[in-house]
Amino acid sequence: MSKAVKEMQMNDLKRTLDNVRDLVVLSADRLSAQGEYTLRANLRKKGVRLRQVKNSLCRLVFRQMNLAVPDDSPYWLKPTILAWGGNSIAELSREVQGELRNPKNAGLYRTKEAEKVQIKGAIADGTPVSFDVALKMPTREELLAQIVGMIIGPGAQLAACLEGPGAQLASQLKQLAEKTEGEGAPGEGAPAEDAAATTAG
Repeated sequence: MSKAVKEMQMNDLKRTLDNVRDLVVLSADRLSAQGEYTLRANLRKKGVRLRQVKNSLCRLVFRQMNLAVPDDSPYWLKPTILAWGGNSIAELSREVQGELRNPKNAGLYRTKEAEKVQIKGAIADGTPVSFDVALKMPTREELLAQIVGMIIGPGAQLAACLEGPGAQLASQLKQLAEKTEGEGAPGEGAPAEDAAATTAG
């Protein structure tokens, strides 16, 4: 392959992966043409794209894109297919796993002895992670819900803290007012009793 052709292929891959930081790395050398078509078509419906790449060129492109996959990574063993799309690495990973475990296509994706599609791992925000870790990462919606919960939680605690002393203060003021009124009543009645005694005398 000439240097010019390599440059063209690398530039095309860089354009395709422009601003992509989350990927799932697959190998599917045992997949039939029908299996590959089904995998691509079903994932495309879910917003996930697939592209088979040449390891040596992809390694160079990743280096230029600051994707931190080492040259000796197991990601570069066997033929490589990149999957990307969705709002997060978790969403992408779950879509890929869901399709590979789809019982309708079990015969296309696996045999009794082995999987025809192997998952090498994932890349989350440019950093390699295991596929299991990628699956457990929060989706965008889950992350937003966690952030809202973190904001609301301390707010509710603060409101409770402000409400507690306020209620105690109001209760103490009410008790003090009642006590003052109770003590004032006999004092007010005493002159009347004295006056009645003087009149009787």
